[in-house]
Order: sequence, then structure tokens, then C-alpha cells
Amino acid sequence: MRDLLFLVMLLASFFVLTSCSQSSFEKLEEGSVIVAFGDSLTQGVGVSREQSYPAILQTLSGYKVVNSGVSGETTAQGLVRFTQVLEQEHPRLIILLEGGNDILKNIPREQTQENLANMIALAQANHIAVLLVGVPEKSIFFSSAELYESLAEQWNIPLENDIVGHLMRRTSMKSDYIHFNEKGYQKLAEAIYLKLQESGAL
Repeated sequence: MRDLLFLVMLLASFFVLTSCSQSSFEKLEEGSVIVAFGDSLTQGVGVSREQSYPAILQTLSGYKVVNSGVSGETTAQGLVRFTQVLEQEHPRLIILLEGGNDILKNIPREQTQENLANMIALAQANHIAVLLVGVPEKSIFFSSAELYESLAEQWNIPLENDIVGHLMRRTSMKSDYIHFNEKGYQKLAEAIYLKLQESGAL
């Protein structure tokens, strides 16, 4: 019986380790391009372009980080321009932070998840790594929508699921109800930088 229990625990550990390894990146080569894809939080509404999180992340990482954020964009609109961005920028890694406008507009979660899944599929078909960033539900707790964790598990990609909700709860980090200020975008960039390090990209 003890031998059987040990075997079960060993197999469980194996599957956990396998899952973790699938959610990691190969280290980016020198000169690789990172695309920050998303809506107003990526564009940097509330601060100057130089204070947006992609600009800060470029300084932190030493890699070119393209700011491909469009204020007000839904995932359906993002999916339309996604392929064009890939063809123009030839990134090795995409940071996907989108879905907030879907949530604000009460777009069905299934539709949002499908749009994001299609973006991830397009990136992976082109051998481009994806880091997903979770966006919170409309609630007082600012917990990320469950669809982001589901997508990360389905596609075996790393997920930064806490930072946006954490910053949303702190008025000292915000320029208005939705967007961040300079300190907020700095914290967002630092959290994404740390996740990229933990995942092996940097």
C-alpha cells in the first residue's frame, strides 16, 4: 500500500513538473523583438509614451519592445489586426494584455476567450512565444477573469494573473478609474519583466 501511494505521488510530481516545463520559454536571442499587444493599458493612457509599460520594459530587458496598444480595442478588433502586427514586427515573443474592454462592454466571456485563443494559436503557428496577462472582472475584489487561467492551461503558456488587479485596487497607482499613472505602469512593467525572467525568456 505504501509503495502504491509513493508511486501515485511520484506520478503526480512528474505531471506537475511537465506542466511547468511546458509553460516556460526558450531564452530570447540577442536582437529579438518583443511585441506588447493590447488596449489602453498597453498604449499607456494616462501617461506619456515614454512612461508606458512597454517603454519601461524595453529599458529593463534590453530588448526592443514594440508598443502595439490601441485604446478602446476589444478582442474581436484585436484579432483583426493581430496577423498584420506579426507580419510587420516579426516578434519572437508577444505579451498579450487584452480583454478589459470586452468585460466593460459585457461581451460574452466565451467570445472573448475564443478571440484570445485564436490570437495565441496564430502566434504559436508562427513559433512566437506568448505571455498572457490577466484582466480583472468588474467586482470590488478585482480578481482576474477565470478565462485567462483557462487559456494559460489550454495553451501551456505563462500567465501573469495578479498585477493588473492588484494595481486596480490601489488609487495611488491610477490616473483615473481604469488607467494607471507613472508609478502604476512602472509596477506593471516590473511584474511582467519578473515573469519573463521566471519563465526563462530573459
